[in-house]
Amino acid sequence: MAKAPTAPPSGIAHYFVDESGDGVLFNAKGQVLVGQPGGAMGHFIMGLLEAEDPAALSLDLEQLRADLKADPYFKNVPSFQPERGKTAVAFHAKDDLPEVRREVFKLLLRHSVKFYAEVRDMRAVLSYVRERNARNASYRYHPNELYDSSVARLFKNRLHQYESCRVCYAVRGSSDRTKSFADSLVLARDRFAKQWDKQVATSIEVTAAQPFQQAGLQAVDYMLWALQRYYARQESRFLELVWSKVSLIHAVDETDTAPYGVYYSKTKPLAGAALKNKVGI
Repeated sequence: MAKAPTAPPSGIAHYFVDESGDGVLFNAKGQVLVGQPGGAMGHFIMGLLEAEDPAALSLDLEQLRADLKADPYFKNVPSFQPERGKTAVAFHAKDDLPEVRREVFKLLLRHSVKFYAEVRDMRAVLSYVRERNARNASYRYHPNELYDSSVARLFKNRLHQYESCRVCYAVRGSSDRTKSFADSLVLARDRFAKQWDKQVATSIEVTAAQPFQQAGLQAVDYMLWALQRYYARQESRFLELVWSKVSLIHAVDETDTAPYGVYYSKTKPLAGAALKNKVGI
């Protein structure tokens, strides 16, 4: 059985949060998108990057982008044209060239960062929604529900460790969800306090930003991309490259051996064989 933490909180934590996948289950006609061609991703992942020195990380990423933009090799590459709003403005693993990704991953390995993630299997989420609808016909699922619950899970054991937590999350669409995000953090803090009968006095500051405004969001995007690539394509080389920066991956819906899922860490790394036997992968 786990023991309650005893170390007193100290210092300031800098957290950067983003997600991979949109959590959408149905189209406008109520038809299921999960598992359909062109439909929702098989997994929704909420990722958190803790950066010991976010200012140094930002400076290094800006310098790397300046160096790459000055390299003649990339002169005529579309993603390096400022008007395209891609690599020339901010690193984004999905849009960046393989040569660029390699350089960004190498840079991340030089920094003191820790990555955490909550992984949800969208088939399990769909099953939950159907079961809940069967019990309550008025229930209506919304992707924000999955987003907020994932945030609460992600932060449950993070907030008590510091006197102050500065959390920056990536903006989703045009709506401002800062209050909802902050409410999820309060829920996480309350759940921790209830479980351990321990009050948490950590102050929490929440801000929303675009990736080009916060280098930490670009960094967490890269870690998420490596993890999603593994789940979507069983391509492990990117995740293996940065595994030294991974602190904990919680696969919530892998419940074959425990109802709370599986926790992967440095002592229990994700392995290709673990995915090959899963339905639909």
